[in-house]
Amino acid sequence: MGLFSNGTNGAQEPLLLVEDESCSSGVVECVVDYKGEKAFRSSSGGWKSAFLVMASEVFERLACFGIYSNLIVYLTGPLGQSTATAAANVNAWLGAGFILPLLGAYIADSVVGIYRAIIYFTVLYIVVCITICPIIMYRFHDSFSAALKNEVTQGLGMMTFSALEHSSSSSSPPLFEVIFFFTSLYLVAIAQGGRKPCTQAFAADQFDIQDPSERRSKSSFFNWWYCALSIGMALAYTIMSYIQENLGWALGFGIPCACMVVSLLFVLVGSKIYRYSARESQKNPFARIAKVFIAAAKNWRRFAPSTFNNKEVQESERSSYKFNFFDKALIDNELSENQVGEAKAIVQLAPIWCTCLIYSIVSAQTSTFYTKQGSTMDRKIGANLKIPAASLSSFINIGALVTLPIYDRLFVPFAKGITRKPNGITTLQRIGSGMFLSILVMVVSAIVENRRLRTAAEHGLVDTPGATVPMSVWWLLPQYILFGVSTAFVYVGSQQFFYDEVPNGLKSMGLALNYSIVGVGSFLSGFLVSAIEKITSVDGRGSWFPINLNEGHLDYFYWFLCGLDVIGLFAFIYFSKSYIYSNGGIVDVLS
Repeated sequence: MGLFSNGTNGAQEPLLLVEDESCSSGVVECVVDYKGEKAFRSSSGGWKSAFLVMASEVFERLACFGIYSNLIVYLTGPLGQSTATAAANVNAWLGAGFILPLLGAYIADSVVGIYRAIIYFTVLYIVVCITICPIIMYRFHDSFSAALKNEVTQGLGMMTFSALEHSSSSSSPPLFEVIFFFTSLYLVAIAQGGRKPCTQAFAADQFDIQDPSERRSKSSFFNWWYCALSIGMALAYTIMSYIQENLGWALGFGIPCACMVVSLLFVLVGSKIYRYSARESQKNPFARIAKVFIAAAKNWRRFAPSTFNNKEVQESERSSYKFNFFDKALIDNELSENQVGEAKAIVQLAPIWCTCLIYSIVSAQTSTFYTKQGSTMDRKIGANLKIPAASLSSFINIGALVTLPIYDRLFVPFAKGITRKPNGITTLQRIGSGMFLSILVMVVSAIVENRRLRTAAEHGLVDTPGATVPMSVWWLLPQYILFGVSTAFVYVGSQQFFYDEVPNGLKSMGLALNYSIVGVGSFLSGFLVSAIEKITSVDGRGSWFPINLNEGHLDYFYWFLCGLDVIGLFAFIYFSKSYIYSNGGIVDVLS
């Protein structure tokens, strides 16, 4: 069944508010309950429904980042890949996981509906692994070929099997095992990418913007959502990375199976209190918008008179005064002005989407080179405890969790007194602020890496790759925390921005566009690393990313990314200045 998605009215409301219990218990328009009958506000939707979906997402993030957080260590360790190759592979897998939401959004918005899409992709995520994992454990000592002959394995179960087999052998992994491992990785990417935009859109649409209390809660929702994700990721970076490095990769890759079972249960538990769509779009939203592009292209030589003079055009379509080329789609009177306005709203997002890519390139370094840096440093706490390098990534989430309440309780009231805006600053201003912080992150990263290299040289460890550099891993803490603060601005702001600004019926696609920024940025990061490695290793010169990081120059790479960040910020400001929000107001951003 499809889920009805109302766009927000553009007003920025205070964050992190709790829904008023005195909210009216009347019938909610345009939605039904699980029986297909009228949905009442007192017995459906709201925070009680959204929190169940959030809980499901916590366990999904724990499963996904339990794999992702320490993946580069597994690739450079048990699988024996070089640092640059492993980083490129991690970025490629992450990129696939964040681009595939476009597929999930299409299926949800146009084929099966959001709720069914969540169920289908979650089942895909876990159904095989929960049946195959016990068999895998039973056959732990069997040969790889015998197990493969008798069992059909995929998804996380494949990954667990691969890790088990490799953990039983100290020799280099055969090519088939490597292919087997990466196949399982990308099956997981399909499943988690498919459900990613659906869960957030479904949870956000549990709030009725026609009700003042629920409208304030919906504005608050995106902050709570990211808090939930941060909890799941923080647990993955700490608990899962410790299990993988100290108790075994097989167990570390197997626990995500159980996490996904719990995730599915949380979604199903709330099925009787969710709000579902009571109306289906007359036309596929993708087909509806595609017709505009086709009609405008067919009439590109014809003159289109000024349009959108109709006062009854919806406020969400007022951005249609821009991109007048698409007005040509109205010449033959086969399409409505609102249809053309929807297409223009999508096109208007393109410059913002593109200028956010550089930020995602920078963010890709936190679980690749940051983790490799930490693995070379002193990670001891006390006499015996040695923390996993990947666990430091949890401070990104801790930084975000601390920032969000401060943002709400201190920054928003202060900014509101200056700007007179209900939410202090606009979503684009929030994103831009986070981009500025990412520049500082790269500056700090470059300075710390330069100190690590000097420390290695001073102690004669440049040619000793296995030695621990006598420099505490806590030197990396500032860049992790500062990046966490940055994500509280950029990620939360962009989620709300892309959800609010797309037309009704495409809310999942809006969130998928937001996720695809991370995906494309990860691919670009992998391409950038590979290109720089080739360029810097020409004529026998040392690469910036050798297996022995003490011989490399990650500090140069971080300064390079800092320069890209500056360019990206100025481009973002340029396009944001003239952006027309869906509420019809032309917002002068960061001016």
